[in-house]
Amino acid sequence: MSHAARKVVPLPVPSPSEYLGPARVTCAAPHALRVEIRGGEEVEAEMALAYPYAPAEGDVLLVIGKGGEHWVIGVIHGTGKARLAFQGAVEISAQGGPLTLTSDQAVAVRGPDVEVEAGKLQVIAGSVVERFTSLFQRVRDAWSMRAGEAHTIVDGHSHLTAKEASIVTEETMSINGSEIHLG
Repeated sequence: MSHAARKVVPLPVPSPSEYLGPARVTCAAPHALRVEIRGGEEVEAEMALAYPYAPAEGDVLLVIGKGGEHWVIGVIHGTGKARLAFQGAVEISAQGGPLTLTSDQAVAVRGPDVEVEAGKLQVIAGSVVERFTSLFQRVRDAWSMRAGEAHTIVDGHSHLTAKEASIVTEETMSINGSEIHLG
């Protein structure tokens, strides 16, 4: 077929009731989602994403519509909440590479029982705050701590038992108590 003999097929022109494009969320009520599409027209849209997403006012969504019905098929700019929830046991794993969870704000892990098992555990933080009702630690080989300063306050009784113990200071050592028993 020669170049001049090609048949040109016109593309269908969407009718006014058809739409595919961005839409700004104007109302994100629990059971009603209203979005603004072309030229300020507001329509109701139904979520049709492959994952649960709770849009927020001002979000820009990808909306498709036909015959007066509209569906959200994508999130262009979202500030709402995406949530994955499953029934039963769930396992997330990475085969042949690392698994990374990242947030520019915070990462939280919650559960009645949380277990961390590792060949090596490395924690790097600017500061750490730990709060426990009780803390039990068992170290098989060595427990070593290096600190610029150490301060310990025990509201009740403090007891140290060791096969051998020594306290070495380069400067002053103070022992202050109403009674001091040696031996």
